[in-house]
Amino acid sequence: MSGWALCQLQLVHYRLLVSVSRGLIFLSGAGHVPPGSGMTTKIIHFMLNGRLEQAEFGADCSAADIKDLFRAAAEAGPHHILKMYSTNGSMLNISPRLEANSEDSYYRLEVVAADVKSVGMPTELDNMECRLHHLESKATEDVGKTPDIICELKSQVESFKRKLESVEHLSWMGLFKEDGDQQLSKFSPKPLTPHLSAQEERQQVRRKFLNMSSLQVTEEVREHLKTPIFDNWQWEEAEMLVLLQVMFTDLDFLTAFHIKLEVLQNFLFEVYCHYNSIPFHNFRHCFCVTQMMYGLIWLTDLRSKLSRIDLLIMLTSALCHDLDHPGYNNVYQPECNILKNLTCEQYKHIRGGMIRCILATDMARHNEILNKFRIMQPVFDFTNKDHKEVLMKIMVKVSDISNEARPMTVAEPWLDCLLQEFFNQSDTEKLKGLPVTPFMDRDKVSKPSSQTNFIRFVLLPLFTELTKLFPCLEQHILEPVRRALEYYSDMERANKQEQGTTKA
Repeated sequence: MSGWALCQLQLVHYRLLVSVSRGLIFLSGAGHVPPGSGMTTKIIHFMLNGRLEQAEFGADCSAADIKDLFRAAAEAGPHHILKMYSTNGSMLNISPRLEANSEDSYYRLEVVAADVKSVGMPTELDNMECRLHHLESKATEDVGKTPDIICELKSQVESFKRKLESVEHLSWMGLFKEDGDQQLSKFSPKPLTPHLSAQEERQQVRRKFLNMSSLQVTEEVREHLKTPIFDNWQWEEAEMLVLLQVMFTDLDFLTAFHIKLEVLQNFLFEVYCHYNSIPFHNFRHCFCVTQMMYGLIWLTDLRSKLSRIDLLIMLTSALCHDLDHPGYNNVYQPECNILKNLTCEQYKHIRGGMIRCILATDMARHNEILNKFRIMQPVFDFTNKDHKEVLMKIMVKVSDISNEARPMTVAEPWLDCLLQEFFNQSDTEKLKGLPVTPFMDRDKVSKPSSQTNFIRFVLLPLFTELTKLFPCLEQHILEPVRRALEYYSDMERANKQEQGTTKA
């Protein structure tokens, strides 16, 4: 180990102690930001493991830099999942847009998915020791004794290791490996990420997912995942794949249907790959629909009312309902076929059920399916095959169009995405001289008018009938939809008043 390399390690260690003693983290796009540098910075106060900490970062920091900063503060590995919460418990996006706060309004930082194994001594330091030991052996062979300079270096390395072991915030040094090759320090500039192709981006997501897949997700997140208020916008694609794995695992599908974890992971990744990068009907929408389906299963206690195979049908239908690949050929190859260990009868049952549930999401069949359920609902029988099949369709339909049952901060961005997708289609229809779909025409449809009609004539009748069968859902999905109707009705009235004032 060269004297220069050791000095670099000691310098990082010195900066670490300064940061810990002052409770400050200085970070910029170019590296360490010294106090008084004149650079515009933002101060974030946050609670971590019962300690109030303070982070300061430059305005030029990237989202990746800031996530790495908080990851280091929490002593988390590069693949652990961190989330930030506001004082009212809402999840915040860890990004340059994170708002500065005061000590009285501190945020809460938590590692919501972590490896149960403890973090050991950096392998780089172990490698240095091995090389030093090899050098000592060679020198002893040549001169018959260990040179004084090697003894001094060994002593310095041992001393440094003891310091590392005694520092509470060990990983603030950033001595974790990134992508398995380059060692990065939080105090040195990070290399620029080259532009990736779509295939490269997907493979990057796969690597992250597999690295995260063994993490232990906290009980708090597991419980939150079972509710309609779950905020999808605060989770990255690889993290959502981890949560989908949690859903399949917690419903005991792997054991019941002899699904190997590796096969499930391959299946989930293939599903991810087969959703297009479009404004609304994308993988995040797929995740939201599946998460709502998962939540409804727990809220209505369907585990005690339907067979596990029917639960698998509903969850997997929600997952695959908008796949841009009608035959599902690639998804069901042997290495990612979650149904390969089932009997022929089980396979036919699941395949038929998924076809029925996915086709039920076509809005052209909405009234037909709702009317059937409306007739059955007063005399609904969970032992009746026809009743169960209609209920499964209804549950997938509700999950598919359930955004307005979520908090407005989650639901409204989804409406913006949907309208963008609609307007893109109508613009193309106009350019090609085709008939324009009325509810997609940007010249005729406004944000509030599109929702008031949809809520009043589609969502409320559907959600009301389901709530009659499961009264517990009133507070979870029906009341939020009523509030959404009021919200958009007020917005529509305000728009009309503004237009009237403008014309006058």
